[in-house]
Amino acid sequence: MSKRLRNTELCADCSVPEPRWASVNRGVLICDECCSVHRSLGRHSSQVRHLTHTPWPPTQLQMVQTLYSNGANSIWEHSLLDPASVMSGKRKANPQDKLHPNKSEFIKAKYQMLAFVHRMPCREDDSSTAKDLSKQLHSSVRTGNLETCLRLLSLGAQANFFHPEKGNTPLHVAAKAGQVSQAELLTVYGADPGAPDSNGKTPIDYAREAGHHELADRLVEVQYELTDRLAFYLCGRKPDHKNGQHFIVPQMADSSLDLSELAKAAKKKLQSLSNHLFEELAMDVYDEVDRRETDAVWLATQNHSTLVTETTVVPFLPVNPEYSSTRNQGRQKLARFNAHEFATLVIDILSDAKRRQQGNSIASPKDNVEFILKSVAVRHCSDSQDNDQPDYDSVASDEDTDQELPSSKGDRTKSLDSDLSDGPITMQEYMEVKNALSASEAKIQHLMKANNNLSDELRLMQKKLQSLQSENTSLRRQVTTNIYQIPSGSDYPDPSSPSALKRRQSARASRPMSMYETGSGLKPYLPKGETPYPEEGIPTLQPFPPHASKLEKQSSMPESDYDNTFNDSEMDDSGRRGRLRSSGWLGEGSSIPELDDLEMESDPTLPSTEDVIRKTEQITKNIQELLRAAQENKHDSFIPCSERIHVAVTEMAALFPKKPRSETVRGSLRLLTSSAFRLQSECRKAMPSEGCPGPDMQLVTQQVIQCAYDIAKAAKQLVTITTKENTN
Repeated sequence: MSKRLRNTELCADCSVPEPRWASVNRGVLICDECCSVHRSLGRHSSQVRHLTHTPWPPTQLQMVQTLYSNGANSIWEHSLLDPASVMSGKRKANPQDKLHPNKSEFIKAKYQMLAFVHRMPCREDDSSTAKDLSKQLHSSVRTGNLETCLRLLSLGAQANFFHPEKGNTPLHVAAKAGQVSQAELLTVYGADPGAPDSNGKTPIDYAREAGHHELADRLVEVQYELTDRLAFYLCGRKPDHKNGQHFIVPQMADSSLDLSELAKAAKKKLQSLSNHLFEELAMDVYDEVDRRETDAVWLATQNHSTLVTETTVVPFLPVNPEYSSTRNQGRQKLARFNAHEFATLVIDILSDAKRRQQGNSIASPKDNVEFILKSVAVRHCSDSQDNDQPDYDSVASDEDTDQELPSSKGDRTKSLDSDLSDGPITMQEYMEVKNALSASEAKIQHLMKANNNLSDELRLMQKKLQSLQSENTSLRRQVTTNIYQIPSGSDYPDPSSPSALKRRQSARASRPMSMYETGSGLKPYLPKGETPYPEEGIPTLQPFPPHASKLEKQSSMPESDYDNTFNDSEMDDSGRRGRLRSSGWLGEGSSIPELDDLEMESDPTLPSTEDVIRKTEQITKNIQELLRAAQENKHDSFIPCSERIHVAVTEMAALFPKKPRSETVRGSLRLLTSSAFRLQSECRKAMPSEGCPGPDMQLVTQQVIQCAYDIAKAAKQLVTITTKENTN
C-alpha cells in the first residue's frame, strides 16, 4: 500500500486541484471527473489506479510520481504549449468546463487520437522510423531520464525491441544498469521480463548478476502479474515468489456436488486451447478483473449525495480497436457473469495456467474446478435452456434484458456437450470465421461490380436495339409500291416460290404475331450434309402430318404457318414443295427424292423488304423483353422469352429460299438461326436441374445477352440486304 502523493498537484487534463487518480502508462495524475473518461477509453489507452485505495507496488508509484513531477504531461500536450495554438482556437480543458462534451472530447483527442503529441518528420518507410526510435529507447534506458523514454514510447518505440547488434532488449539494459523506474515504465508498456537475449539470459538474470536483487524480485512479480492479480481478486493473497511459490489456485466453498459431463467437457475444452489463445483469454479476464476492482474503488470513493450521472461506473470493457470485433464482443460479455460465475472462470484459468507453466499433463477429471463447473452448470440447465450460445462468444446487444444477466460458465459448458459446431469457439475458429466473412464480403463486392458491368452492357444493348428499330422504320419508309411484285414477272406465280408462300402467310396471319404465341422448336442453320443437334429433341418439318410438338400442344393460339400439321387444301405437291423449300434453312435432308436436285440449285429470289422488316421488329420486341427480364433478374422468364424469339426467328428464316445464291445471305441466316438455338440452350441453363448445383447466373446472363446481340445483328444484316436487292 502506498502513501498519498502531495496535495499540491493539479489534474493533468483540467487543472482541478488535488487529483486522486493516476494514469500509470501516461505518467499523469487526474481528477475524478477526468478519470471517468479515462476509464471509458479502455486500458489500452489509459491504465487508471486510485492513489490511496488501490494497492501499489512502491516502485511503480515512484515511477508515476517522477514522470509527473518532470513534466510528462507536456508530452501529451506538446502542441498546446505553442503560442500559435491559442490563435488557432486550441485550448486545454479547464475546471469550469462541462464533463460532456468539453472535457471528454479533449481527453479523447489527447490520449486516444494523440492529437497534441509532437510528430516526427514524415518518412517514406515508417518501419525504419520505428526501428530508429526503438534503438534510441534501447540506449536511453540505461540512464534515469524517464520522460525521454516515455516520449520515445509515445512516438512508437517498441518496449520489446530486440537490438540486432546488441542481442538484447531495452529491459535487459535497464535491469543490468539497475534502473528500477525505467524497468517499471518498460513493463507497463509490455516489456517481457522472461524474454531471453542472444545468450539465453533474461532481464531477471542480469539484475541478479548485477546485485540488484530487489529489482530482480520485482521483475519476477511482473512476470506473474496476471495470475497474481487473478488470485488476489479471489482470495486477497498473492504467491510467495521468493520461496518458489508462483501460483495460488483458490477453491470454491460449494464444490461438494458430483461431477458432470458438462464440467468435464468445459475443462477439456479449455485445456485444448493453444498457449496463444489461452493467453488471450487470460488477458481478457485480467482486464475484466481490473474493471471490476476499479469499479468497486470508484463507488467507494464517490460522494454519493452529489454523484451525478455523468461519472458512473464502466458497465463493460471498452472496445480495443487492435482486437477483432468478435474478441471485443466476447470481452464485453464477461460483464454478464455474476460474482460466483466469474470466480468459477477465474479459478479455471488459474488452474490451467499453473498446469501449462509447470508442463504437467492434463489434470484428472476429479479436479476441483470441475466441481465448481458442475454447481454452476446444474443451476443453469434449468433456466438457460433456450440459450445455447456461449456467453463469451455471443454478440453483445443493447437489447439484452435484465433477466439474461447473469449468464454463466454453465451456458458455455452446456453447449460443449454437443458437437463442435455448437460449442464455444476458439480464437482459431474466430479467425477462420473472420477470414470467411472477409472472403464473402470480397465476393459480394466482386459480384456487385460484375452486376454493374452487366447493367452497363444491358443498357448498351437496349441502345443498339433502339437504333436498330429506328433504322428499320427508316427502311420501311423507303419501300416502293411494287414491293409485292414477283421477280420472275409472272402474273400468277408458282405456289412454291417464297413470295407466294409469304402471301399465304400474310393472308392467314394478317394480325401481328402475339408476344406469347409459341411455335415449333428451332434447329440451327447447317450446310447440307452436316448433322444437326439430335440431343435437343427438336421436331422437324415434314411433308406429311407427324405428331405435333410439345409447344404446339400447349398453345391455345390459332395454328401457325409453321406447325407440323397441314390443312387439306395445302396437301398438294406444290404446297409440299413450297414448305420444304421455305424450311430448307433448318438443314435436315429431304425425304422426297425428286426434290434433291432442286435443293442443290441456288435461288436468287429474296422475300419482300416489308415482310423482313416486320419480322425483324417482332424479333427486336421479344429481345427487348428478354433484356428487361435479365436486368430485373427474372431468370424464370428466360425460357418463355427465348421461345418467342425462336418463333420469330423461325418465321423470318422461312421467308428466305432454302439455298440462297448470296453468300452474305447464307452467312446471316446461319448466324440468325444458330444464335437463336444457342439462346434457347443458354436460357435452359437458368433453370437448375434437381440434384445439380445452381448455375452461375452472371455467366448465363452474359451468354444470353451475347446470343440476343448476335440475333439482332443478323436480322439487321438481312434487312439491309433485302432492301438493297429489292430496290435495285
